[in-house]
Amino acid sequence: MRLHRLLATTALGLGLAFSASGSARAADAAAALKAVGDHVMSLGPNGEKPEPASAVSLTDGELATIKGKHAKAAIVMHYAGNDWSQAQIQGLKAEFGKMGVDVIAVTDAGFKPDKQVSDIETVLAQKPDIIVSIPSDPTATATEYKAAAAAGVKLVFMDNVPKGMTAGVDYVSVVSADNYGNGVASALLLGQAMGGKGDVGLVYHAADFFVTKQRYDAVKKTLADYFPDIHVVAEQGIGGPDFAGDAEKAAGAMLVSHRSIKGIWAVWDVPAEGVVAAASTNGRDDLIVTNCDLGENVAIAMASDGVIKGLSAQRPYDQGVTEAMLAGYGLLGKAAPAYVALPALPVTKANLAEAWSQVYHQPVTAKIKKSM
Repeated sequence: MRLHRLLATTALGLGLAFSASGSARAADAAAALKAVGDHVMSLGPNGEKPEPASAVSLTDGELATIKGKHAKAAIVMHYAGNDWSQAQIQGLKAEFGKMGVDVIAVTDAGFKPDKQVSDIETVLAQKPDIIVSIPSDPTATATEYKAAAAAGVKLVFMDNVPKGMTAGVDYVSVVSADNYGNGVASALLLGQAMGGKGDVGLVYHAADFFVTKQRYDAVKKTLADYFPDIHVVAEQGIGGPDFAGDAEKAAGAMLVSHRSIKGIWAVWDVPAEGVVAAASTNGRDDLIVTNCDLGENVAIAMASDGVIKGLSAQRPYDQGVTEAMLAGYGLLGKAAPAYVALPALPVTKANLAEAWSQVYHQPVTAKIKKSM
């Protein structure tokens, strides 16, 4: 597979020969983790090759032209109840402000496709020039997004793309984190924290959601490739909208039915909070948990030496900035890359404060600082 070839080549380039011995495998895992932030491993929703965010820019002249359009934008979220979503919104608003684009609506569908369909219809009535959105379900919401495109609205997507829509025709571009890379990093951190052996459980997202499936696939393959003495003994999907509660139930059931479990991986930070609660309820202070996404609650658990031992962060603020600029491409009729991705950021307690600053463009919160 392309991922394994990439990471194996990186390791060999550092003079680390891959072998069956535990020490060599540990060295390979360390080299692979170091390389994660240097490469985007994901392909786009339709197999597109990634372009870096640095490839997206607007000249002073283009910004002046955009400002003269007095454009209106709506941000249509699938779910706004976590730090990732709020950082995206903040990045979008900050960049739209520089572009003279008025944000007329921000909606939260609570991960319910029917609510998001209604949200799209509501914002279309306000005649926006731009919609930046992440489909909660790529099939159930497709008709409304196509209607927006037919009305001349410039669409930029986060992570996921509605079925039957084509970049450069129906929408401008899609911007994402390297979700496969985030899965790889969180799996490598889990394996390292477990000392390369033991039983684990996986709490994944049971939905037709491209990016969370990428994470799940990457975790399973990475554990198999780098840690042959780690065994996945339980897997449970969660559908929400109470992701923390669903994950708490899933993890609790795992810990009861598989008492040998030493570690659990969670698909993002809110489910990880549920896993933390399950560990506490079951008296498992020794449990090792990793996840994708850096939110305040998991950061506090990590900073206070809780069960969260590592995670891989997206860069949502920067994603929002990039999405806004690509919306500008749409207003200008400027050719845009079909798929833009930002690299994963592995995080442990050692680099938590620095990572938080990179992800959110502000210092760690008072609660995190107190936990440190």
